[in-house]
Amino acid sequence: MSPDVQPFPWPAQSATGVGSMPGTDPVEAMAVVLGELPNLPHLAELPARGPGAELVGRTLALLVDMPAETTARGWRLAERRGRDLGRASGLLEADLDAMEEAASGYGGAFKIQLAGPWTLAAALELTRSIEPVLADRGAVADLTASLAEGVAAHVSAVRRRLPGVEILVQLDEPSLPQVLEGSVPSASGLRRMAPVDVPVAAAGIRAVLDAAQAPTLVHCCARDVPFGCLRSAGASAVSFDLSLLRRRDEDSLGEVAEAGLGIAIGAVQPVDAVQPADAGRDRVTSRRDRGEGAARETAATVIALWRRIGLPLGTLTEQVVVTPACGLAGASPERARAVLAQCQAAARLIPELVEEGAP
Repeated sequence: MSPDVQPFPWPAQSATGVGSMPGTDPVEAMAVVLGELPNLPHLAELPARGPGAELVGRTLALLVDMPAETTARGWRLAERRGRDLGRASGLLEADLDAMEEAASGYGGAFKIQLAGPWTLAAALELTRSIEPVLADRGAVADLTASLAEGVAAHVSAVRRRLPGVEILVQLDEPSLPQVLEGSVPSASGLRRMAPVDVPVAAAGIRAVLDAAQAPTLVHCCARDVPFGCLRSAGASAVSFDLSLLRRRDEDSLGEVAEAGLGIAIGAVQPVDAVQPADAGRDRVTSRRDRGEGAARETAATVIALWRRIGLPLGTLTEQVVVTPACGLAGASPERARAVLAQCQAAARLIPELVEEGAP
């Protein structure tokens, strides 16, 4: 690859969010995202609005010819499209309207998020059973095909609203490790779903990623992230919670990084971020200093990981994106803003600290 060609869809020193934000106002959420994440903003998810606004519900709203409805336990496949999916579609439309208004004139990379096929299959119940779709491999195949078609349509719709941006499609697969190891529980909880072979899991994810016709990222905020599976699935990048990464996982991470995948490192815990300054000069100075110190510590942590996996530090600022460890739906609005600001500040500090020889 020519050194003049940017191999990643984001510019150097980028940060982004996982997806979810606090509150119920999509206009306010998008203003925060675009304000704090100028290099790689994302479509905000607002689960506080209830069923249909959360990751699974908004993804189900995109399925083609595969309706679903809510139950006391969550979501299940349905005979026909009803009020629940109508509400989910309406909420997503409102989010897209807010995105279009807030990002008017923006021309960089922009990320959208959807649940992946295996997480959907683990969370969604069958039509006439309370067992997960994962229990029926034929239903899994139908779900994957429907999701692939829905993702393609969704990406096209976002492109129409944001002409000129480069879309990055994130699939959230927090249940993938459980699916692979066979630990997804049955409805009764007395047994577990049969494990899915890695090649089968990778093929399902690949079918959805290929349909996106865009750079792709797979996010897994769980232990035992199957980095090799995600590489086999054809992901452009992988995303994980750094606090859950164990030393024994670092070799697998190093292999996908060495293969050229982008790496989104969840390096800021929402509870640890320094909140914005309070009123008063002394407090303003104190908060600012603490914020800069926290960002330097985050940047140093990312650099230390890169050193441990043995990759050249020269690739770090372009290949790595700094993110929160998880979604921010449970944070206060002030803390969510602080988390995103800390991620972006850390990303900007990385080359400075590398030059200084830290850590």
